[in-house]
Amino acid sequence: MTLMLVNEARSSRWQAQEISHYAQRLRFTLADGPSDRLIFPRHGPFDERLGYTRLPGFQKRLEERGFDVREQVRMSPAMLDYASHGFFVPYAEKTQAGLTLTECRGETMHRFANPQRHFAHFEDVPELVLKSLLFIENRDLLDTEYRYANPAVDWPRFVRAAVSQVGDAINLPGQSSGGSTLATQLEKYRHSPGGLTVSAQEKLRQMVSASVRAYRQGPETLTARQDVALDYLNSVPLSAAPGYGEVHGLGDGLWIWFGAELEEVRSVLTSDASESAALTARGRALRQVIALMIAQRRPSHYLRSGHDDLDELSASYLRLMTQQELIDPALRDAALEQPLVFRDFATDPVSLTIESDKGLRLARGRLASLLGVSLYALDRLDLSATTTLNAALQRQVSDYLKQLETPSAAAAAGLFGRHLLSHPDAAPGVRYSFTLFERGDDGFRVRVQTDTNGTAFDINQDSKLELGSTAKLRVLASYLEIIADLHQRHAGKPREALRRVDVDRNDALMRWVMDQLTRDPDMSLKTMLDAAMQRRYSASPHERFITGGGLHTFTNFRREDNDRRPTLEDALRQSINLPFVRLLRDLVRHHVYANPDNRRLLEDDNDPRRDLYISRFADQEGRIFLDRFWTRHQGLSPEARVTRLIGNNNATPIRLAAMQRYLTPDQSPDDFGQWMREKLPANAQNTRGLDDQKLDGLYRQFAADRYSLNDRAYLSRVHPLELWLVGYLATHPDASREEVMLASIEERQESYIWLSRTRHREARDSRIRRMLEVEAFDDLHRRWALLGYPFSQLVPSLATALGTSGDRPAALAELMGIILNDGIRQPTMRIDSLNFATDTPYETRFSRTRRGIRVMAPEVAAVLRDGVISVVEAGTAGRLAGTFRHQDGSPMTVGGKTGTGDNRIETVTRTGEVTDSRARNRTATFAFFLGERHFGTLTAYVLGNEADDYRFTSSLPVQVLKSMQPLLSPYLASEDTQTCRSDPAPLIMAAKHPLMTPEHF
Repeated sequence: MTLMLVNEARSSRWQAQEISHYAQRLRFTLADGPSDRLIFPRHGPFDERLGYTRLPGFQKRLEERGFDVREQVRMSPAMLDYASHGFFVPYAEKTQAGLTLTECRGETMHRFANPQRHFAHFEDVPELVLKSLLFIENRDLLDTEYRYANPAVDWPRFVRAAVSQVGDAINLPGQSSGGSTLATQLEKYRHSPGGLTVSAQEKLRQMVSASVRAYRQGPETLTARQDVALDYLNSVPLSAAPGYGEVHGLGDGLWIWFGAELEEVRSVLTSDASESAALTARGRALRQVIALMIAQRRPSHYLRSGHDDLDELSASYLRLMTQQELIDPALRDAALEQPLVFRDFATDPVSLTIESDKGLRLARGRLASLLGVSLYALDRLDLSATTTLNAALQRQVSDYLKQLETPSAAAAAGLFGRHLLSHPDAAPGVRYSFTLFERGDDGFRVRVQTDTNGTAFDINQDSKLELGSTAKLRVLASYLEIIADLHQRHAGKPREALRRVDVDRNDALMRWVMDQLTRDPDMSLKTMLDAAMQRRYSASPHERFITGGGLHTFTNFRREDNDRRPTLEDALRQSINLPFVRLLRDLVRHHVYANPDNRRLLEDDNDPRRDLYISRFADQEGRIFLDRFWTRHQGLSPEARVTRLIGNNNATPIRLAAMQRYLTPDQSPDDFGQWMREKLPANAQNTRGLDDQKLDGLYRQFAADRYSLNDRAYLSRVHPLELWLVGYLATHPDASREEVMLASIEERQESYIWLSRTRHREARDSRIRRMLEVEAFDDLHRRWALLGYPFSQLVPSLATALGTSGDRPAALAELMGIILNDGIRQPTMRIDSLNFATDTPYETRFSRTRRGIRVMAPEVAAVLRDGVISVVEAGTAGRLAGTFRHQDGSPMTVGGKTGTGDNRIETVTRTGEVTDSRARNRTATFAFFLGERHFGTLTAYVLGNEADDYRFTSSLPVQVLKSMQPLLSPYLASEDTQTCRSDPAPLIMAAKHPLMTPEHF
């Protein structure tokens, strides 16, 4: 029996047969749909980095965001049982993996290989590297005498390690030794928790897992043992480097820590040249290799702070290898003469450079957001994904828009003239953003999304811009939807029933619909919507609008429109401002007065709900005032705040005493008197008779418990919330804005308590109407959000009709897609598939499956589509008419909406006179569709004070789009749906293109 055990320990013949037979049952296959026979790993540094442990979480996130599992692995019953006992399942593990991102034509946009440098095959490993590895770690690993040897167990080494552990337990002297072979080390640093062996049970798990993996391909193991050596060299952990992150494998380790390229080291170590320089290079390379193999034992120490220790150890191993005749003395001496020289990260930093292409940044950012990981972690996942972008078209559009910053290219594109750029020097200051979507059956695919911003910030997707008249399209869409809702509710009713419908005199929309249906109860929705577009609104700017808590006036872009009363169709076509301001007012009034409860609220002063609305008003307006006062006093000393609070008011004793006794209630009478004399000029008339007795009287009269906050503020001639804020900051100097808002809840209510007590009911009514207006804008926001509006709220002001609430170019493009798609909102697709862990037992493939939802009646979409077509054919985008054509030469249907935002900070007197006007930015946008499948936006913008020098309108982006016709037409003309052309035509500058002449602009 003893002889049999000894023979088996040497040959491993029996275990080779049994384990290899068992390993053949550990299989996995890829099948359609989600798997019910799959166990993911729960720990292990490599499983975590490659994303295998996080796949259940990724699956949940992706399913919540419109992806489904298209295919997933099914484990065999034996593999399921094996994994359920905690063993590491056997498969051909990857020593190099990372994110691969391809675009819609199959071109690779980005591939991150981690590690970046590695040996592709066992034969590529230099003999000196292999000898060094085996001598240091596992000397009998590649012994060819025993064909069935188990690389997971080196019995003599295992026995020595066991004896060593027993010795440690009973405190016997001697150096402890480890029993890990290279095969078990691989299991440890790849799959054990934290990459450590924390118990005998964990060591057993490593050994069993390594044994099963070794016999996966059959009982003979030489190839498997070679794979162990190769995998170890390619994946051994070697700490983390500044600016780079984790370092794995000998190849990356040589580059990161010593600045040596793997191919150069390989070439040097395989050379047999005998010259002194060649020997020196071989010695240096060998010492670096040996140093890294030793460093893996304590990588954070040896590679960061223990350089001297590593230098000494590597020298010792060089001498030992010479004694074992693994290297000759000449090479040893050459290596010993070469001390280890580590990279100086301060003077020679190393970092990963990712291509700065805007499309790539967009796709990687979207992927990271989908998965909830950092870009660093994303690149190291075992993941391949596809983006909907057309990389070739993306690059060409990006390059073209960048060219427009040069005066010559801008001139060739026809960008100078009235409502465009005024002179050549203006071209470099303008930035452009462009999005192009393709409408498909399952989504709106982003084909191009770029800008010339020059930073990682994405104007299309991340900005909040005042895009001017494009907001009119959203207002018009809401208007037509309300008309459609009313038609659905009342169409077909008898005339008698229609006449009995209670319509408030302030609800113009309801009254108009009832009038139309009374005349024709069976009027179709299409007929009513067409009639709704023919309703007329005044364009007069000579009206003051009570909105947003104040009195506002608005102007038209063209003075000749001031006396007009255009139809909404014409107002859209010519982008006239005032009709849409008045239309939005009708929408707000419809919300307020169509609800009988709101009418009762305004009519009955005893309605208990009025107190609730006034309380909400006090809270909201109090926040506005507090925010203003916070800005006014932030960063000042307590003394400076009081000085600013006093301001230029007539500093009477009563005003100052009322203020000071509130701000410093614990001040002594003497200090109070001294403060009063300092603040009141000695020769001022109001100081006569201000003796000690008078000051003592003021001190007692304005004690803290004598007056309410409102009364004291009235006596002090300041706003009660400003007085409260200065007092609060005196005792809470480090308070944040949020803490101030939270602490002032009661004071905000107290400062408006007069509203409930005044006999002037109109004061209450106006505040309640203000809150009802806010509710109307909340309702309007819900409608806009269904159409892709990207922000959480609207500015509750009629100025929203002209863009005050802001928008995003990508969101406007989505609105245009909804209109083009007959009112169905499809998911916006930038990533359409993700494949995790290919060729592993955890492989999972996701694809987009979420379908569109109807957010707009098809009749509403049709009317809007006709409206934006008229904008191009005979409106503000008329210069684009006839530019784009089908392959047969027939005109392509093109529609769009223009918008210009001149965003300024203005100082205005009480009479409305503007005394100062400073530009923040200027934007001009064109949201468009081209044909039946493509839509997008093009925006021109200038940021900062430079915008003062520009007067361009939305004619500029329209002209830029026109100049892009030679580039876009070949892509647009394809007859195939959801095509992604592989060869977008190169753009020829417009002035040189045979179809584009200066007259054509």
